Amino acid sequence: MKVLLELRKVEAFYGRIKALHGVDLSVGEGGITTLLGANGAGKSTLLRAICAMVTWRGEIRFEGKSIAGKSTEEIVRRGIAHVPEGRATFTSMTVEENLKLGAHLRKDSASVAADVKWIYRMFPVLGERGKQAAGTLSGGEQQMLAVARALLLRPKLLLLDEPSLGVAPLVLNEIFGAVKEINQREGVGVLLVEQNARLALELAETACVLETGRVVASGASAILKQDDTVRRAYLGY
Repeated sequence: MKVLLELRKVEAFYGRIKALHGVDLSVGEGGITTLLGANGAGKSTLLRAICAMVTWRGEIRFEGKSIAGKSTEEIVRRGIAHVPEGRATFTSMTVEENLKLGAHLRKDSASVAADVKWIYRMFPVLGERGKQAAGTLSGGEQQMLAVARALLLRPKLLLLDEPSLGVAPLVLNEIFGAVKEINQREGVGVLLVEQNARLALELAETACVLETGRVVASGASAILKQDDTVRRAYLGY
């Protein structure tokens, strides 16, 4: 599988505090990789580093080209969409307006309209509530909206940070189903940060375990599921 995203010896900082310590990671084209680890392990920081939202050094390459020194907007234009923890929907705007923002970089209006219809097929509740303010949606519905808005960018890589946070299991299944569909239908690569390790390992082909900003295990999800340390720490058996 061709490499879509590659990190080598990446360090990240909040002021003088180092949050990542020489992280190596890759996501294949059309692949799904999950990041596992306890709170504070550096998972969200890693996604922010990819999006130029924290200071970092090392090497990050996307489609074989360095993104060092690029702004967040430039990185989005290259095809990386980020759904941050906490959803970050525009609560005073309607569902439709939020979705339009997701497609604002696109010029293919006919394709955008078709993609919005596809989004409404995947997440019917968003179609039903298109004129509603996003702030009136439930937490799970807002998470759907955040994912849908990112998908309307037509990204090559989707960064998902804790999509299960505060979301009911049935809604989470819809979200993960949509992620799997976009991965299989469009070949979109996915880098997933998720506390529900069992679900994450079922969805992803490869996984990486972080502890205090360092990679302590990585490899095929099927193999990591059998690793005693991973099972005890994250799978509960």
